[in-house]
Amino acid sequence: MLEALLAIAVFIVLLLLGIPVAFAIIAGAVVGLFAVGSLPMEALAQQSFSPVGDYSMLAIPFFILTADLLFSGKLGAQVIGLATRVVGRFRGGVGMTTVLTNAVFSGISGSAVADATGIGKVVIPWTRRLGYSGGYATAVNASASTLGVIIPPSIPMILYAAASGASVAAVFNAGIGPGIFTAVILLVLCWAVAVKGGFPRVKASFTLKRLLVDLLFATPAIIIPIILIRVVLFTGVATVTEVSVLAVVYALAVRVLLYRDLSFAQMKRAFVESAAASAVVLLLIMFSSALAWLLTIQEAPQALARTITGAFGQEWMVVLAMVVILLVTGMFLDMAPAILLLTPVLMPLASAIDMGLIHLGLVMVVTLAMGLYTPPVGTTLYISAAIGRVPVMQTAKALLPFYGAGMLVVVIVAFFPQLLFITTA
Repeated sequence: MLEALLAIAVFIVLLLLGIPVAFAIIAGAVVGLFAVGSLPMEALAQQSFSPVGDYSMLAIPFFILTADLLFSGKLGAQVIGLATRVVGRFRGGVGMTTVLTNAVFSGISGSAVADATGIGKVVIPWTRRLGYSGGYATAVNASASTLGVIIPPSIPMILYAAASGASVAAVFNAGIGPGIFTAVILLVLCWAVAVKGGFPRVKASFTLKRLLVDLLFATPAIIIPIILIRVVLFTGVATVTEVSVLAVVYALAVRVLLYRDLSFAQMKRAFVESAAASAVVLLLIMFSSALAWLLTIQEAPQALARTITGAFGQEWMVVLAMVVILLVTGMFLDMAPAILLLTPVLMPLASAIDMGLIHLGLVMVVTLAMGLYTPPVGTTLYISAAIGRVPVMQTAKALLPFYGAGMLVVVIVAFFPQLLFITTA
């Protein structure tokens, strides 16, 4: 147990010193393994490479590539145009447009970072040009981009399924309710904040003909989550990896045959950038798995479960303790390593209170998603602030009501999962 605590201490110290997360994690694992003394160092290498050999892990680079191919073309502009046509004329319609666009593209990328970057480059400058404050523009993008990890397909959900042994399709299916609920809450909040702030409306003409044209051109983006995910995956026709490959083929076909805007240079750039992004994610998976293995063999998760269940007699207090752990962790650690490190830690705790694997996965995803736009290490917070050239603390201040919305979603998912059709078995 002391070896596990030493590994965690080394990891935290290196993280605070500014060492990249992946290297801080593996350094902690190496120090912990040296402290154990009785295990060969080769075991650490084996545990690092074991998870990336999982067939389902191939879905991650393919979903990232799908998003890159579609973001860089005309389709992104068509989706934003459709969202503007539908909600743009309402008070807060610009923020609602950002939310709806993220909701559509969340069914493609599976990544909040990809959505925050790709969509933010378009909607943040556009929102500011229309007279909205920079803080509001960046806050909406930072929070709405987390729909990319809550609405399936979701890369963090794939990672959780791999770490816990849960079915990817079952986790995806359970994410639909929380994803739609989060999007609705954000839409309402955008309206409320805009009314309170007296923000202007967008002059977007609304005609049935124009709406149908926008819908026709945006349909290729909407088809991916509806057909490939809801039908092909959930009916068992194909696995999540096969669906991700089909999504890439589909994205290439749309760009080449329908929009005819994909050059060889653009395709090469999409492949290179997707490979780089995938490498970062897979490196985190490898090193996080090594540290998680070390903690498991030292029985740290079981010790934590015994401590918390012994300190809190009631189930709701145990769930609250889990939420607090996830919130604090999410403030300092990105979702991928957090899920891979905490899943084996929290599974014994969930088992002690009869919380099902699917329910635990959704609690982890929606709670850690808040960390993406929460200081001091909020990824989508920093990306959005950088795109909008707005001070991070100004964006964080504008995010205050969005933190409230995020906590509402966390509370519903954690304590009232039946309301969102999440299985608790």
